[in-house]
Order: sequence, then C-alpha cells, then structure tokens
Amino acid sequence: MSFILYKQTGSVVTLMLNKPEERNALSTPAQWGEIVNACERVKNDMSVKAVVLTGAGAAFCAGGNIKDMRDKTGIAGGSPNQIREGYRSGIQRIPLALYNLDVPTIAAVNGPAIGAGCDLACMCDIRIASSKATFAESFVRLGIIPGDGGAWLLPRVVGISKAAEMIFTGDMMDADEALACGLVSRVVAPEELLEEAHALAQHIAANPAPALRMAKRLLREGQHTRLDTLLEMSAAFQALAHFTPEHDAALAAFWAKKKAE
Repeated sequence: MSFILYKQTGSVVTLMLNKPEERNALSTPAQWGEIVNACERVKNDMSVKAVVLTGAGAAFCAGGNIKDMRDKTGIAGGSPNQIREGYRSGIQRIPLALYNLDVPTIAAVNGPAIGAGCDLACMCDIRIASSKATFAESFVRLGIIPGDGGAWLLPRVVGISKAAEMIFTGDMMDADEALACGLVSRVVAPEELLEEAHALAQHIAANPAPALRMAKRLLREGQHTRLDTLLEMSAAFQALAHFTPEHDAALAAFWAKKKAE
C-alpha cells in the first residue's frame, strides 16, 4: 500500500500520508522517497496550482519511528557516520523537496503532529488545524535533536523565542495555543478541516499559475537573501509575468468587470 495517496481535483493536489495504523510515522526510506517523488510530480505538472497535505486516520504525523531508535535499526542503525549519511540522503530530502516546492502548500493538520511531524507541517506555507490537533517539537524528550530541519523551520514560523521554548522543553501544545503563537493560521472543527483547506486551496488556485509560482519563489528567497538581491529577482520575475497570457487574460477580465460596473 502506498504511503502517499496522490489525488488531483482541478488544479489542487491533495497528498495524504496513509499509514494510520502507525500514526503516519516517517519510518522508511521508501516512505521518504514517496514524499519526495510526489513533490517532484507536482513541481513538473504545470496544471497544479496548490497542494494540501494531510494525514489519514487520527494523526497528522507522529514523526520518527521510536522502535527503530530503541533497536538501533533503520535511521538509527549503524555507526555515527552511517547515521549522519542516512539522515542526509534520507529523511532530509523531504524538507528540501517540500519546503522548496514551487506551488503554495497547505498543511491540514488533522491530529497530532509530533517531532518530524511538526516539522513537516512547518515545511508548508500555511497551516490549518483541527481542534483535535496537537503539536510538539519533542526530540529533546528522547535525547536527540531536530534532525530534519526543525531548528531552521520553526523559528521562521513562530519566532526564535517560542521556537526555543518548544525545542528545549519538548512540550505539547494544543490547537488553540498553536493559533495564539502563529504556528497555525486558523483552527476549525475536525469535520470541517479538509473542506476548509480545499476551499482555501481553490481560492489560491483561482489566480494565474505563473504568478503563483514566482510569488512562492520570491517568498522563499526573501527569507534568507538581501533586499537588493530580492529586488533584482523581483524585477526579473515581473518582466516575465508581464509577458504571460495569464496576465493579459487577468487584465481583460478586470477591465470587462469595470466596464460592466
């Protein structure tokens, strides 16, 4: 059975982690590869304008496999150098693929997002939580550190002080606390979560695809580059945007509406 269920409706793709009996834990190289491949598929499909990421069953993603840590197998197996290389060539491929995806992404957090699961949500642009969702950057509780980019991702979402609190304590937070600190942008009833996420995705996808992809790239680059560099990129991207048929169509629709008014 596939770990990732890939479903496209119009210009919106839904990616569902599909191992509910294991709380959608990120356990194996095959699973990590499926996420990376799904991102590559989205990246290369110009018909896709937005992605919703969620989990099957009661959990969003329970993070890493604690049994592997106990038994010193899987990602926790081998010498220190083998473990290091295993992270670099394995689970660390996910943040590089998902965070850098060209289209806007929405995490629909349906339940616990723990450890790597919390980081997975932070790799998305927008997070919507079910009232049943919980979050924890819990690595320190197991005597390890965020191995998949959480120390880089989390401060950019909640700020350095809150990120430090979460990383150093490993404490769990509920959906309301996640909303208060900006980890999520809204909290909805569990039965409304996917409907809300898809409605937002469709609202985003109503906009021209080239502009969405370029705006997403500028947003990402703006998080680590200088203002003058970003302005140069913006000028180049804007020149491209002005020559897209989608821009011409949007202008025509705007003036037709103004004329009708």
